[in-house]
This record gives sequence, C-alpha cells and structure tokens, in this order.
Amino acid sequence: MVWIDTHCHLDAPEFDADRDQVVQRAHDAALAQIVLPAVAVHNFDAVRALAHQHGFAYALGIHPLCVDEAQDTHLQTLRAALHTQRGDPRLVAVGEIGIDHFVRGLDRAKQERFYEAQLELAREVELPVIVHVRRSADTLLKHLRRISVRGIAHAFNGSEQQAEVFVRLGFKLGFGGAMTFDRALQIRRLARTVPSDAIVLETDSPDIPPHWLYRTAAQRAAGETSRNEPAQLPRIAQTLAELRGWTLAQTADITRANAHAALPRLAALAD
Repeated sequence: MVWIDTHCHLDAPEFDADRDQVVQRAHDAALAQIVLPAVAVHNFDAVRALAHQHGFAYALGIHPLCVDEAQDTHLQTLRAALHTQRGDPRLVAVGEIGIDHFVRGLDRAKQERFYEAQLELAREVELPVIVHVRRSADTLLKHLRRISVRGIAHAFNGSEQQAEVFVRLGFKLGFGGAMTFDRALQIRRLARTVPSDAIVLETDSPDIPPHWLYRTAAQRAAGETSRNEPAQLPRIAQTLAELRGWTLAQTADITRANAHAALPRLAALAD
C-alpha cells in the first residue's frame, strides 16, 4: 500500500527539532508523496526547499489567516514566484488559499479580495488550488462558479449540499484527523457518503491531530503535546476504510488516484 498526504506544513516550527525523523517515519509508513502548502510569502522558499530536499511536492499561496498581515505587493510576489517556478514539476498547486469565517476579528473583505486574486493567478498559470474552508463554503463557491479552477477543498467540513457543489465544480474533498472522532458526525457522514472519486487524505500536520493524539486544554497546559505528523495517515485511513466498507488496500488505491486527479503533477512525480 502506498499513501499520499495531500496537506502537511512540514516547515512549521513544531518540526524543527526532529524534521528528518518525521520524514523517515513517513517513509516507513509507506507515504510515497506529501504536499507542502505555503501560508505566506515568508515561507515560499522553505516549502520549495523541503520539497526538493525530500522528494515531496509543494504549493505557493497566501493563507486566509495570514491575509491581515499581507500587503498587496505580496500578491505580486506570489505571481512572480508562480511564473518563475512554473516549470518546477514539484510545484503542484496554488495554496493554501481560501476564506476563514471561524476566527473572529479578521478582515473578511480583504480575505475575499486575496482569495479572488489567487484564484485568478491559479487560472493564469494553469494550476489547481488547495482551498481552506472554514464556515466559508458559500463564499468560496461564489467565486469558484465564476473562476474555473479545480483542486482540493482542504479539511472539508461543510454541508452535504456544499460538498455536492464542490464536487460538481471538479474539487476533491480532504479528510483527515477530525474524521477519527466519533462526535464528528457531519464529517463522518460526508466521508461515508460523498462519491468515492471525491475523497483525498491529509493530515494537516502538525495540526488536526486524530483522536488518539488529542490532548485537552488541561493536558496541554501540563506539558503534554498533540502534534500530528504524516506517519499517522495510514491509521487515519483505517477510519475511512471502516466508514466506507473498503479494505485498507482499496482505500490507499482510491485516495491515491484521487490525489493524482486533483493535482495532476503528482502523477508525473510518481511516474
């Protein structure tokens, strides 16, 4: 069995102490590919360097939680980077981009403006997108209906109706650690019922730990950690297999094919 983690922030400081060991554990867990999305212009070089160092893939974009601190010139920097690196086979998407309506106090109008601009850039350089969706699906879809790009709706947690529209527009839906919690009824329902060719797996490492890594606020205050990492993907996939009634081997084959379809340059890297 061979796996693809379609979303991992390997450059995050949580991995500074043991990044090489994290990568080795991922290889030991049969992860053939990991996609490293950028979040702001300051880490464009880091994700590209890590992708080349370890044989992974990367995406360039400005995350909605980073938009408040971003300047309009950063969109110009992104455009230049996308054109400069356009011939790099390890550049597989524009991302992580999107809109976040969960975190309070963010400039929603600026988020939407940056999201729209980055969709236009993705269309310009003919790359798919990796989209952050958090209580913002309808706003995201409003622009996707107008700007024809495809990609992955990362950590999807919208409604069944919203999922249907994303899939109809050519998107795959990312499922990860949140799916492993029994109380995550909506996410588990979606994982069980969306079309089989619409599902990709992700960890969002070091975030969204599965239930066996989760720590309460009190535990974290006491010094316990809950860092997620790519090597957890096969165990996360076991939850998907159980929800769908698939074998683990079927789960690996289906989600790998879907990742290749969502991010076509991944298939070329596999070849």
